[in-house]
Amino acid sequence: MPTDNPVTTIGIVLAGGLARRMGGGDKPMRSIGGRTILDHVIERLEPQCEGLVLNANGDPARFARFALPVIPDTVEDYPGPLAGVLAGLDWAAANRPGAEWVVSVAGDCPFLPRDLVARLHEAQAAEDTQLAVAASGERTHPVIGLWSVDLREELRHALLREGIRKIDRWTARYRLATVCWPTEPVDPFFNANTVEDLAEAERLAGLLVD
Repeated sequence: MPTDNPVTTIGIVLAGGLARRMGGGDKPMRSIGGRTILDHVIERLEPQCEGLVLNANGDPARFARFALPVIPDTVEDYPGPLAGVLAGLDWAAANRPGAEWVVSVAGDCPFLPRDLVARLHEAQAAEDTQLAVAASGERTHPVIGLWSVDLREELRHALLREGIRKIDRWTARYRLATVCWPTEPVDPFFNANTVEDLAEAERLAGLLVD
């Protein structure tokens, strides 16, 4: 899988949300412009990484057509996106031992920037941090970030022994670079949480030129 990034990076798409505000089911499987949101996410992220995996619990067969590894949480009780990040770190350590970094993204963000991984790495290296996170406008997006594989046992301890669930509570312990993207013409981290968001995503998709 070719990439312009000099550092080996594995992508983890957090694809197992319950979509309660859409009536249930997998949010990434809803459609925008005739393609699933997950199609859009993969198309944008895959060229930036040396490998891509999906994190989802339940029957992995529902994602079979994407021909990507589907990995469940490696801790019990579905403690949220940190568990998905840990699953990605564990997968990278076991399957790509040369990979030092994992980038995580939400599976319901169809407009991800095509320079996401490169800019996160640039900021991490420039600021000598252990983590990097994306931001747009006045908001940070803790789920969309760059994670050192070396931190996986510390993350496991935080989840299992300390009961930490909020991403920013855990990342506050480490040196963290924040990279901001513009919100015009489209916020690249727009996420589709509701039926109304899907309609807005259809409109925004028409504004993109890349």
